[in-house]
Amino acid sequence: MTGGGTFLGDNIASALLAEGAKVSLLLRPDSEDKLGPLAQQTRWSTADVWSPASLRGKARNHSAVIHTVGSLSADPAQGLSHSRLNFVSARNVANMCVSDGVQRMILISVASAPWISRAYIHAKRDAERYMLRLGLRAAIVRAPLLYAPGRSRPLFYRALSLFGVLPPLSWLFLNRIAPMPVDVLARGVALLAISGDESRQLYYARNLRRLIRHGPAQPDTAADQFLPGAADSDSPYDNLDEDLPFGWTPGP
Repeated sequence: MTGGGTFLGDNIASALLAEGAKVSLLLRPDSEDKLGPLAQQTRWSTADVWSPASLRGKARNHSAVIHTVGSLSADPAQGLSHSRLNFVSARNVANMCVSDGVQRMILISVASAPWISRAYIHAKRDAERYMLRLGLRAAIVRAPLLYAPGRSRPLFYRALSLFGVLPPLSWLFLNRIAPMPVDVLARGVALLAISGDESRQLYYARNLRRLIRHGPAQPDTAADQFLPGAADSDSPYDNLDEDLPFGWTPGP
């Protein structure tokens, strides 16, 4: 899993360990001290997700790769566009999966919401399409904003979290975008990775909660179950540099 030593990455790693999985973490160079107890409970190594060379061989002998790296905030003055931060890292990790023989990749993406940057959403959608173009067994988690339980939050987001799980508002797509506890998302992603559930490609918050309650679902006919085929042309992929994460940005 990428993103070791970050808020999201460490929560998912802890959830995987709680389910009895063996976990390997990739973390940014010089950030080893951020792992805490996970340093003793996982196998970890450093890598730069913007450098394909540093990723070479990191995924060998693994059953799945979970990519958590990205950033809601861009810094164009430093050359850190949303596309570079969120698409390029996912592209490099997807290519690592192919070269190392890992067929299954789980991408932590984002659910569209009015308070989320459109450029950030578009970069994540580019990453989703790229995974499909490579033919990976993709599982895409379109997560809402996440929060740590017990920490103070603005009233607006607290109300959204409440109404997002209460009918009838929860039936009106609010359950997709309402902020959710990071530990709930982490457990859902952990169960998704361990179960190998392939009943759908696209997961929202409600699907993860269902997975926690009932286990892997049987295939259904929901319109958002599978993403469209990735035969898009004239995309930005070939114009991006090869050497260039959530809680992790490139070094100087």
